[in-house]
Amino acid sequence: MRTQLEETVSALSDDPSMSYHIKVPPKTLTVDEAHLSSWVDHTLHGPRNYLRPLLVGLGVVVLAVAVVGGVFYVDRQTTQKAQDLEQEAMRFLTAPSASDPQKADQARKEAITRYRQIVDQYPRTASAPLALYHLGNTLVQANELGPAIEAYQRFLSLYGSNPSMAGLVQQRLAYVYLHKGERDQAVKALTGILETPGTLNRDQALFELARLEESQSRPDAALARYQELIKAYPNSPFTSETTIRTKILETKKSLASTPPSTSTAPVSASPEKSPPVPPPSANKKKS
Repeated sequence: MRTQLEETVSALSDDPSMSYHIKVPPKTLTVDEAHLSSWVDHTLHGPRNYLRPLLVGLGVVVLAVAVVGGVFYVDRQTTQKAQDLEQEAMRFLTAPSASDPQKADQARKEAITRYRQIVDQYPRTASAPLALYHLGNTLVQANELGPAIEAYQRFLSLYGSNPSMAGLVQQRLAYVYLHKGERDQAVKALTGILETPGTLNRDQALFELARLEESQSRPDAALARYQELIKAYPNSPFTSETTIRTKILETKKSLASTPPSTSTAPVSASPEKSPPVPPPSANKKKS
């Protein structure tokens, strides 16, 4: 005899409308679809957003490289032109035309023209300072003292930061002033050598200043300059002559300060000569 429970189960199984179905839950994605969609969109469209700035930056870099390359090319060209002009000027000055004064004068003019071109057209090249210095020297050789002074002063204005060259130019300038008879300006130029740090001809400037003081009959000032030269530059080639000049000035100064000595010895008087006695007359008549 079947139990009531078994009958109930059998009835349910026989009724197709009452069959039992196991519900399977839907399969869920492990990655969030919204996040995945955002990642795909960023991957596909992100490079497009950065492409424009990247191209702009690359263009700027290319332009900068082109500009720098152009500057270097122009500098190279100007440097080469300045060097060519400098070589031409030197060829004119070293040409064997000393025996012909007219040719020598023409060669100096050609060299002056080349040096002026370098100074005026290529002032930023390495050849310009030396060209300006040689321009002043060549103008002095041509006896154009005024333009030579202008060239030297222009050098000091443009390239005075080069102490070794500046000292040499000031010395040349002083010689031109002396040649023109302008002693005060010469002293100013020589003093400028002493006041410019790093000049290499300070000993010669001291020597020239001492000689100028000596020529102006100021022995004390000259002696002070000579002594300064000996003390500051004992190994200078001017020291030997400076030592000689110092001894001469000290000797003169010592003699000038010593009063002349007076002699105390009695001066013997020369005996007076008696007039000669006439000889007795041999022809005297007897009385």
